[in-house]
Amino acid sequence: MEFLLLLFLGKPIWMWLFFIAIVIALLVFDLGVLHKEDHEIGIAESLRLSAMYITLGVAFAGFVWWQIGVEEAKLYLTAFVVEKTLAMDNVFVIALIFTYFAIPRLYQHRVLFWGILGVIVLRGIMIGLGATLVAQYSWVLYIFAGFLILTGIKMLFMGDKPMDISQNPVLKLIKRRMNVTEELHGHDFFVKKPDQKTGKLVRFATPLFVALIMVEIVDLIFAVDSVPAVFAITTDPFIVYTSNIFAILGLRALYFALAAVIHRFHYLKYALSLLLVFIGSK
Repeated sequence: MEFLLLLFLGKPIWMWLFFIAIVIALLVFDLGVLHKEDHEIGIAESLRLSAMYITLGVAFAGFVWWQIGVEEAKLYLTAFVVEKTLAMDNVFVIALIFTYFAIPRLYQHRVLFWGILGVIVLRGIMIGLGATLVAQYSWVLYIFAGFLILTGIKMLFMGDKPMDISQNPVLKLIKRRMNVTEELHGHDFFVKKPDQKTGKLVRFATPLFVALIMVEIVDLIFAVDSVPAVFAITTDPFIVYTSNIFAILGLRALYFALAAVIHRFHYLKYALSLLLVFIGSK
C-alpha cells in the first residue's frame, strides 16, 4: 500500500492509476460494448457519445477539487476547454486523411479508437518532458509563450492552401519501408499476401493502418501547439495530462458530427489563432 502513496510527477501514484483505470474502462466499454460490431456512426450517436465523455471529463473536475483543491479544479476545467477548442482543428485534417485513403465511415471509428491509444502514450511523453523542463528551467515557459504567439500570428495570416497529403514525408517513408496494399481489406490493419518476387506469404499493411499512422502524426503535430498552451495555464502535469486526455476522448467521439458540418466553420482558424496569441501573451 505504501507504493500507492509514492509521488510521481508531484502526485501520489494511486491518483495516476485511478485516472488510467477510468480511461481503460471507457475504452473497453467503447469498443467491447458500444462498437463491438463495425457500423456507421451517425450525428445523433456521435453527439450522445461526446456528451457522455464531456460529462465524465467535467465530473473529473470534482475529483480534482476533492483531492487537490478548488483552484486546481478551476485550472483543470480551463485546460479542458482550451484543449478541446484547439483540438477542433484536428477534425479538418483527419477528414482529409479519411478522404484521401477512401476510408468508409464504417471503419473510421476503428481508426479513431486505436488512435487514442497512441495519443495516451505520446501525450504522456510530451507532457512528462515538458513538466520536467519547466520544473528545472522556469524560463522555458517564456519560450512556450513566444512559440504560441508566433504560431497564432502565422495561423492568422497564412492562406487557405489545401493540404496535399500525397506529398507528406511520413507517408512517403511508410510506402518506401513497408508493403502496403492498394485496397482495403475490411477492418484489418494487416493482411498476408504473396510477395511478387518470392511468392511467399508476407505481411502487408492496409490503407487503414496507414491512415491510423497519419492520424497519430497529425495529433503529434497539433500537440506541439496545444500542450504549451495548457502549460501556460498550469504547470501541474497531472492536470495537464488528465485534461488533455478527457478533451481528446470527447472530441474523437464528436468527430462524426463535426465532420458533417465542418465546411461551415469558416472562421475557426481565426478564432484559434487569436486564442493562441491571447494565451501566449497572458
